[in-house]
Amino acid sequence: QLQLVESGGGLVQPGGSLRLSCAASGFTFSDYAMSWVRRAPGKGREWVSGINTNDHTYAADSVKGRFTISRDNAKNTVYLQMNSLKPEDTAVYYCAARLKLLPFSPDKGSYDYWGQGTQVTVSS
Repeated sequence: QLQLVESGGGLVQPGGSLRLSCAASGFTFSDYAMSWVRRAPGKGREWVSGINTNDHTYAADSVKGRFTISRDNAKNTVYLQMNSLKPEDTAVYYCAARLKLLPFSPDKGSYDYWGQGTQVTVSS
C-alpha cells in the first residue's frame, strides 16, 4: 500500500522544539524528493522545506535557520526538526513525495504521494 504517515506533532510553547517524522511505504523512497508543506488555520498551504535524492536541502524564508529537513533512506523516513517555534508556525504539517523537488510547490496535486498530516500548535 502506497502511503506516507506523519507523526511527532503536538502542543509546544513558543521557543520550543519538535521533530516531525514521515514514514513512507509502498514505493522506492530513495528515488523520491521529499517536501514538507503546512496549512495554517484560515490560510492556504505553504511549502516549508524539501530534500532531494542527493540530500540537498532547501527551506522557505519563513523557517530558514530554524527548521532542518533530513532523510534516512534505510528507514524510509523523512524528518523535520523544528526549533525556535513561533505561534505563526501553528499548522497542519504534511509530507509529500515526487520525483523532482523543483519547482517548490504547496499544491497537493503536484505530488505523487501525500500524507494525512500532523497538527503542530505553538502556544503558551
